[in-house]
Amino acid sequence: MKIYADSASDLPKSFYEQNNVIILPLRVQMKGQEYDDVIGVDMQDVYDTIRAGEMLKTSQVSPELFLKEFTALAQSGEEGLYIAFSSQLSGTYNTAVMMAEQVKEKYPDLKLVIIDSKCASMGCGLLVKEAVRLREEGVSFEQIVEKIRFNAEHMEHLFTVGDLNHLAKGGRLSKASAFIGSILSIKPVLDVEDGKLVPIEKYRGRKKVINRLIELMAERGDSLSEQVIAISHSDDLEDAEEVKSLIIENFHPKAVEIHLIGSVIAAHTGTGTFGIYFLNKLPKE
Repeated sequence: MKIYADSASDLPKSFYEQNNVIILPLRVQMKGQEYDDVIGVDMQDVYDTIRAGEMLKTSQVSPELFLKEFTALAQSGEEGLYIAFSSQLSGTYNTAVMMAEQVKEKYPDLKLVIIDSKCASMGCGLLVKEAVRLREEGVSFEQIVEKIRFNAEHMEHLFTVGDLNHLAKGGRLSKASAFIGSILSIKPVLDVEDGKLVPIEKYRGRKKVINRLIELMAERGDSLSEQVIAISHSDDLEDAEEVKSLIIENFHPKAVEIHLIGSVIAAHTGTGTFGIYFLNKLPKE
């Protein structure tokens, strides 16, 4: 069984290499050049460029890459699972579906399931890691697909951003709101609902936001002590480590993983962003 994931899963390059997962990179335009996310870009350069004030542009996975990979899958006769970045945040999922249909015209026996995860960053990443774990345990393809669909439906995303002005430049917040928010140290709490980015609350000061995120985890999470929790951050390791400590102290999960946000998502969120990812319902074993 082949597992595919796009780079918006925000897993490190080493994960794909070590776990036989095929990465499908989205792309970022920076300093007049285009780079493949994760595998072809230096993240320190990305964050330095964002801090210097450049608004990076992004594009989805190329149709040609989908065509190449799905054709190879069809020729191999293996089963394939592609866990895609939310269709509400990128056109990547829809392009993948179109390319799969094109491959099926020549190879009608193509065994490929494409899941619109409705997730982003480590919300996707946790799904990919679970698919790898299940594959290693020898779980059937059908059972893996069923569980990943379940987890995708019940994945929580709670996050905040460090720079309201960056969201404003990207058209995701009015410039007036960003200016006032910056003066007052207003920090939003955001969520992903049905694959879309949704602001749900706002607080004055970073500390209040962090405490509120922990409260929301307690309200929304199911059996958090039985889960692996993920945190992603855009070059804000200090806050991520603080949140990790609070999660361990309050919920005693199996593990808490911290990962760097990749260039494509960082292009839209800016620096100082961090998110927490967990399930609001666990599947029955």
